[in-house]
Amino acid sequence: MPWNLNGTYLESCNCDTVCPCTTSGLTAPADHERCQVTFAFHVDSGNVDGVDVADRNVAVFIDAPRVMADGGWQVALYLDASADDDQADALGKVFSGQAGGPMAALAPLVGEVLGMERVPIDYRDDGRRHSARVDDAIDIEIEDQVAPQFGEDGPVMGLTGMFHPVNSTLTIARSRRATGSGVHGRSWDFSGGNGHSAPFTWSA
Repeated sequence: MPWNLNGTYLESCNCDTVCPCTTSGLTAPADHERCQVTFAFHVDSGNVDGVDVADRNVAVFIDAPRVMADGGWQVALYLDASADDDQADALGKVFSGQAGGPMAALAPLVGEVLGMERVPIDYRDDGRRHSARVDDAIDIEIEDQVAPQFGEDGPVMGLTGMFHPVNSTLTIARSRRATGSGVHGRSWDFSGGNGHSAPFTWSA
């Protein structure tokens, strides 16, 4: 099934900046007992086996052991409520890894799928700030970081050469707001914690 997606993403987790999982290829222990992370995506343009999925949003929540490479991840997938049935089916296949591509590489680490839901997802990019709201369950805003010596207009700090499903180059960001409520029995406030953002270009 041929497909391609282009867009932007943000990430928020409960680690301190910068996340040991990201910088070690998932082999170093996270800062806390469990690694809990949300990825949110906005598809600017995309086609999945003939289905146009442009301007749709997706979010993925992961609850993993402290060393993510150990596997046994619990994963919840949220699809944009504004997607029609064909779009939701297409995006579900891509972001679950069923259609191959970057998410398929993570599939062996998944021990349990908590659920797949279609909910309102609001995703916004505003300069160095990026936000996503997943229904009433997840609310995130991150800000890409600039070294204070350069002031507000300085270059954004980044990581390169990363082993990461979205992009090998990520910004270093911090969450201004990162809360969850009733996410398959989980609630949290990771505000002030680790974040990343990046464009993504995927295909299979």
